Amino acid sequence: MKKYMYIWAACSIVAWTACNRAPGYRITGTVEGIAEGDTVYLQELSDGLLTKLDSAIVKNGKFTFTGRQDTAAVRYLTYMKGEKRLFTDFFLENGQIAAVLSENGSATGTANNDVYQAFKDKYVALQNEIRETYRKTKTDSTLTAEQVDAIMQELDRKDSLGTDLIYRVIDEHIDNPVGLLLLPRYAYSLPIERQRTLLEKVPERYTANADIRKLKEHIATLDRTAVGKQFLDFGMNDPEGRPIRLSDFIGKYKYTLIDFWASWCGPCRAEMPNVVAAYRTFAPKGFGIVGVSLDNDADKWKQAIKDLHITWPQMSDLKGWECEGSRLYGVNGIPATVLVDREGTIVERDLRGEALIQRLNELFR
Repeated sequence: MKKYMYIWAACSIVAWTACNRAPGYRITGTVEGIAEGDTVYLQELSDGLLTKLDSAIVKNGKFTFTGRQDTAAVRYLTYMKGEKRLFTDFFLENGQIAAVLSENGSATGTANNDVYQAFKDKYVALQNEIRETYRKTKTDSTLTAEQVDAIMQELDRKDSLGTDLIYRVIDEHIDNPVGLLLLPRYAYSLPIERQRTLLEKVPERYTANADIRKLKEHIATLDRTAVGKQFLDFGMNDPEGRPIRLSDFIGKYKYTLIDFWASWCGPCRAEMPNVVAAYRTFAPKGFGIVGVSLDNDADKWKQAIKDLHITWPQMSDLKGWECEGSRLYGVNGIPATVLVDREGTIVERDLRGEALIQRLNELFR
């Protein structure tokens, strides 16, 4: 009996030792273009700031991190020295992770990283195609109007492919860390109904996640300011520092466009000639605009008003992305617009370019 007890005890010790030596993670990384002996950092993002968790010295162009991470978590490999900045995000989880730290970094070898990297590769490739195709319309002076129209249709098609890719990958991985990461990160590029569909599929264990809660709050805000709802009033200062409110203008015009923009926003400046043209055409018929600037710098705001030939009322609290008005309407990208009728009912959202002119033509017919 003692012999068997001894064998059992020996086996138990072996089992205990094996458990405590269970494989953790090993990150084997390569990096090019930095000096031997330089340092690569493993970091986490907390409250918008990167915090160093570990470091590794580069030897023969390689670096290694080891440890244990039983719950997959998003982490960052970084290198910063002088003007050189290298950065890649990945899932830190147990297993063998192969990382490449470069301008287009990667991490593969474990379940979550393989899925996430495959998504990034496809999405980045598609975005590069879109940028190159768009650049052609701006640099190739030999293109006819018909050719430009064909290219723009192709851009719309590729943009739809990108949206479908985002939705499909999140939908397939909504019950694991990849979906939890991608949903709040890319949801705003999806139509609101697709956002709702995905949120309904989020497992109960993830509903307390801060990013998921924030996304739900954003959708609730959009619901409060959707087409058919009454506009929400707010007040700020005009460029001369005088307090004004939306309600000072809603009701004065047949239709009022609330235009969210900023002097530092390239797409806003590109869109502004369309807004100016719409104002000149329809103001005599009862069309008004109130600009809401997401600027921080009053002087730059005022200069942009002059440079862009803006002649309608403007307001700003100079809080940038913390603008109270934009938060009230769930604006997370600019330019953004809200069209309101004389009774204060929201008629349309996010009209721009030809779509704005077309809708105004219909309304003032």
